Amino acid sequence: MTPDLQCALVCEDVRLEASGANTLVGVLHLIAAPGLPIRVMKFCVYTRWCNGTGSYTQTTRILTPDDDETELTRTETPFKLMSEDSHATNVAVFGGVEFADAGDYPVEILLDGDLILRFPLRVLTLPPPDSSSN
Repeated sequence: MTPDLQCALVCEDVRLEASGANTLVGVLHLIAAPGLPIRVMKFCVYTRWCNGTGSYTQTTRILTPDDDETELTRTETPFKLMSEDSHATNVAVFGGVEFADAGDYPVEILLDGDLILRFPLRVLTLPPPDSSSN
């Protein structure tokens, strides 16, 4: 049985607490920078799967904004669901990724090569501070 993707979130970090719970730090919907290119030292894509049984491979891809096929980066995460009552939490960690241009970078979550979810991660440049308001 193919599992369901419960969520996929881009964040700065994921911490495992002593209780076993996950804490997501800095959930992102965009990356804003004073200038481009910008190299992001670390960001994560947090996913959680449920309602399936078997062994799977999750591929997390970040594509370039101008081409639906060119990968900026990717990770692959194998995981297992032992029963329909179990769940799997995956954290794809990306380091040193350079975003050269402003735009919407597609984030794709694939399961065994099949596209499950696609959403944009917007990268933009901040306007310079208005020096007249001081």
